[in-house]
Amino acid sequence: ISTDLFIMAPQKKNASQPVRLYVKGTVLGYKRGFTNTYHHTALLSMENVNDKAGSEFYMGKRVAYIYKAQKAVSGSKYRVIWGKVMRAHGSNGVVRAKFSTNLPSTAIGSSVRVMLY
Repeated sequence: ISTDLFIMAPQKKNASQPVRLYVKGTVLGYKRGFTNTYHHTALLSMENVNDKAGSEFYMGKRVAYIYKAQKAVSGSKYRVIWGKVMRAHGSNGVVRAKFSTNLPSTAIGSSVRVMLY
């Protein structure tokens, strides 16, 4: 009898978790100077992106701001404002994004999804 043969125990198949196709981000505010605020451009920070080189991957990626409304439309109370990452903002990984309609001021500090596709 050969000693290098062995019997494998049957493997359990795990119920696969859905793959998250986005990176979590936060709305920091609007692009602004000392006196002027530009509401058409939002500033976003993303998880684990800490420098300008890290933010280069996300240029052109789609951003979703998901919020809950009072009235259900098409059976859902959740609504989305879509945007796009345009460019870096400084050297610390913050990016500028433009949305289809300007983000409301209540969006500041809330989370967004930066899609990986």
